[in-house]
Amino acid sequence: MSENESMATGAVTSAPRTQDKSWVAPFFTIWGGQALSLVGSQVGGFALVWWLTQETGGSATILALMTFIAMLPGVILGPFVGALVDRWNRRRVMIVADSLIALFSLGLAVLAWQNILQIWHVCVIMFVRALGGTFHYSAMQASTSLMVPKSQLSRVGGMNQTLRGALDIITPPLGALLMELLPLYMIMGIDVVTAVFAIAPLFFIAIPQPPRRATEEQPALVKQQSPVAALFCDVWEGFSYVWHWTGLFIILLMATVLNMMANPAFSLLPILVKNHFAGDALQLGWLNSSWGIGLIAGGLTLSVWGGFRRKIYTSLTGLVGMGLGTLLVGIASPAGFWLAWGGMLFAGFMNPIVNAPFMAILQSAVAPEIQGRVFTAVGSMAGAASLLGMAIAGPVSDRFGVQVWFMAAGTISILMAVAMRSIPAVMRLEDEASQREKQNGSTEQTAKEG
Repeated sequence: MSENESMATGAVTSAPRTQDKSWVAPFFTIWGGQALSLVGSQVGGFALVWWLTQETGGSATILALMTFIAMLPGVILGPFVGALVDRWNRRRVMIVADSLIALFSLGLAVLAWQNILQIWHVCVIMFVRALGGTFHYSAMQASTSLMVPKSQLSRVGGMNQTLRGALDIITPPLGALLMELLPLYMIMGIDVVTAVFAIAPLFFIAIPQPPRRATEEQPALVKQQSPVAALFCDVWEGFSYVWHWTGLFIILLMATVLNMMANPAFSLLPILVKNHFAGDALQLGWLNSSWGIGLIAGGLTLSVWGGFRRKIYTSLTGLVGMGLGTLLVGIASPAGFWLAWGGMLFAGFMNPIVNAPFMAILQSAVAPEIQGRVFTAVGSMAGAASLLGMAIAGPVSDRFGVQVWFMAAGTISILMAVAMRSIPAVMRLEDEASQREKQNGSTEQTAKEG
């Protein structure tokens, strides 16, 4: 996904694509190029994580620190990134972001080739790659609702989940195999080469750019603001939008708790494999692949089944299932590797059932011109909790074992799903989303008539 310009002339357009088939070729050309790029990125990421695990002797603290650094840009800078994405040409944002990521991956490859790669090099490169990824993800998410008809958003969301699952199946064993055959610098070189497939289509395919409208309440004040003040005003607008949507805000509060527990657990999976199961890169690949198999199965099941009539019921049911699967990973004994494999499989199966319906609600209800800010505000709130969890998880896991985090995350997921079922504002989320979608449509029609 990228920005919006008319394919024939390159001129920026302001209206979303109609529900004909004209969106299919441009969208899936970009989608396919990014899918190929993700293969290289995930293979490189797998190799890099295992390199860190070996270099640090299996230190959970160091691995948690690396994850902390990688998440920091999204948490601290994410809201500002979203505001800038809503202002800037989204296609150019994605081109620059993807190019920056490729450039620093090339730098890492050179350092590894010269045999001078150190842990602090990895810290810096991971931070820059994460910053570029924050820009890319925000622009991509905000552009999808403009390129894809609303009736197809859930289906595209399911396809994204299926892609994630396929990559999680393919890339871990592929990464483990390549580590046996190739040095680290060549694996990172693959990441650089595949990035070309993501960048190239963006030079030729247009992405719609939403019209930017000043708030009706204080148009004069908006015009008088300095660029910095206006940027902060835009950031606040994203957080304010979430704050005033009660059901969404409650879900995000609960999600922060879940992220604080679950993300540290899964990011420390290499330590669980090495220290608890006494495994190696192959076993890590098997666990990651089981998650991917589950994602594909869950995405296909959701696309056929369609979920319950009310999407929120589907998401909460999936959350209970994810909790049960995560709990199985935590209770597996050192000899119970295949129980953990089954737990990862089941948790992966439930992941699309949690996320796809909820994301479809947001993409259809949030006005296109504010989606960058809202999505990054959501990500920032959830990411902040993950950072707090990572700060605690490393030292605690070094002392008590990573499996403690899996057990806690699974239990809390189940309890949270039950609790949300009894909160009216959460259960009415879909009704309010429909009202907001109608309001957005009315606003767009009024703007066209004007």
